[in-house]
Amino acid sequence: MNHFFSQPISHIPLPEKFTYPFHYTPHPLCILAAEEVKAHIETHKEWEEELSLGKMFGVLIVEDNEGIISYLAAFSGNLAGKNLHPYFVPPVYDLLQPKGFFKIEEEQISNMNVQIKELESDSTFLNLKQRIKAQTERAANALDSAKAELKTAKKARELKRQSIPPPSEEEQAVLTKESQFQKANFKRLERELNKLLEEPKAKVVAFEAAIEHLKTQRKERSAALQQKLFEQFRMLNAKGEIKDLCAIFKETVHKVPPGGAGECALPKLLQYAYLHHLKPLAMAELWWGNSPKTEVRNHGYYYPSCKGKCEPILKHMLQGLDVDENPLAADICSHTELEIIFEDEWLVVVNKPSGMLSVPGKVETANSVYQHMRKKYPLATGPMIVHRLDMATSGLLLIAKSKEVHQHLQTQFKNRTIKKRYVALLDGRKSEKLIKKNGRIELPLCPNPLDRPRQMVSEVYGKSAITDYRIVESSEKYIRILFYPLTGRTHQLRVHAAHPEGLGCPIIGDELYGKKADRLYLHAEYIEFCHPISQKKICMEKEAEF
Repeated sequence: MNHFFSQPISHIPLPEKFTYPFHYTPHPLCILAAEEVKAHIETHKEWEEELSLGKMFGVLIVEDNEGIISYLAAFSGNLAGKNLHPYFVPPVYDLLQPKGFFKIEEEQISNMNVQIKELESDSTFLNLKQRIKAQTERAANALDSAKAELKTAKKARELKRQSIPPPSEEEQAVLTKESQFQKANFKRLERELNKLLEEPKAKVVAFEAAIEHLKTQRKERSAALQQKLFEQFRMLNAKGEIKDLCAIFKETVHKVPPGGAGECALPKLLQYAYLHHLKPLAMAELWWGNSPKTEVRNHGYYYPSCKGKCEPILKHMLQGLDVDENPLAADICSHTELEIIFEDEWLVVVNKPSGMLSVPGKVETANSVYQHMRKKYPLATGPMIVHRLDMATSGLLLIAKSKEVHQHLQTQFKNRTIKKRYVALLDGRKSEKLIKKNGRIELPLCPNPLDRPRQMVSEVYGKSAITDYRIVESSEKYIRILFYPLTGRTHQLRVHAAHPEGLGCPIIGDELYGKKADRLYLHAEYIEFCHPISQKKICMEKEAEF
C-alpha cells in the first residue's frame, strides 16, 4: 500500500509537526500525493458514475524506520460496493466481508424486514382493518339514528308532561317506563354493535402484536449488531495504545458512536501506518465529484476532517504524535485596536477586523470585540453585542451600552427593520453557471450535527434563510458582489454563495465551503437602523480593505 513519489522530493522540506486535521493548509508533499491519487482515480472509468456523486479521499505522508518517505491513500466509506481496492489502504474492519458476522446478521435483520412488510401487507390483515372501519362507520350511523329517535321521544314526553291538564300519575308512570325502555334498547343496540367488532379487532390485535414483536426484535438485534461492530474497530495511536469505538465515544456527550464512525479516510490511514510501523508526517483530505445537496463540497478542494465522526477518534489516534497547534487558537488580533466608526452615550459601531471574534469563544485566550469593549467601558452591566459576525468576516458591528438599548436594537433585528449590506469577492474560477446580475437566494439552513460549525441546507430541519444580491464587477478570477441578507442565519452568506443551488461560487478564502486564502473576502460594509433614543435613522458605512 506504500506509494513512492513519481518525481524527486528531496528538495521539499519535511513538516516539523503532524498536520492539525481540523484546520490546515496542505503540505506540498500532500499536494503531490493528492495529484497522484487523482491520476489513479481517473484510470478507473468504471468508478465515474459513483464518484460523480462525490466522495472524500485522503493521503498520509509516512516515513519508515530507514527514513524513506512514501504516501498512503484511502477513501471514506466504501467504493464500488467494496472496502478493498489494491491502491488504497484496507478498512480498520471490513464489514462487507461475505462470511463475516456483520453481513450474516445484517441478512437476518433484512429477513425480519421482509417478514414485517409481509405481515403489514397481508390481505387478511388489511381486509380485517377495512371491515372494522366499515363496521365502525355503520355502528356510528346506527347509534346516531337511535340517539335522534331518543331525543324526539324525549321531547314528545316533555310536551305531554307540560300539557294542560297535566297527565295523571298513571300516565306519568307510563312515560317514565317508556323512557327507561328506550334507553335500555339503546344500550342493548350499543352492546350488539360492539360485539360485532370483537372478533375482527382481536384478530387485528394479534397481527399487530406479531408485527410489534418483530420490530422489537429487529431493534434489539440492530443495536447489538452495531455494538459488536463498533467493538471490532480497535483504534491504535502512536503510543501503541488501543481503544475500540465504544470506549472512545463513551467520553463524548452522545456516548454512542454515530453510524459510519471509523470508516473515514484519515482513521484508516493512521491505523494502517501504526500497524506497519510507519511514522505519520502529514495528512490531507480532498473531495472528488459533485457537491451533495445538503453540504457544500467542491471537486478537488481540500477539507478538514469531520468533527462528529472523526474528532473523538482522532483525539485518541493522534496521541504520541507532535501535532501542529490549532491555528484558530492563535490570537492574531491580540494587539489590534478596534476602529470606532460611531459612538454616542448609548451605543457604539465598530469595524471588526477579520480574525477577531465577536464574543468570547471556546478558546478563552483569543481576543474578541466584547473583551475590547469590556475594557473600554467597565460598567456594571457592560457593553452588549447586538449581533455577530463570523470570526473571519470583517466589518460593522453594533454594540449597546445598556440593556434597554440592546433590547430595542434586537427588536429591530427581529422585525427585520435593520438594513445591512455586505461586499464579497467570489472565486470566479469556480463559477460553473451563469449567475444573474441580481437576484434572491432562499435556502433553509441548519447546523450539520456531524460536522460543526458547518451549516447545511435542509428543507426538513432548516430555518428560513433569504439573501438578495447584486453583482457589481466580474472577471475570470473573481466576482465582486453585494449581499443584502434579509435573515441572519449562521454562515448564511457563505453557504448561499457556495452551494450549487445558490450561486455555486464560494467566497474567496472560505476554508469551510471553499478554499483557504490570506483571509475571508467578506466584509459588512453598511448598516442602517433607528436610533433607540433619538429615533433618528442612522446610516453607517465602511469600505472593505480589499
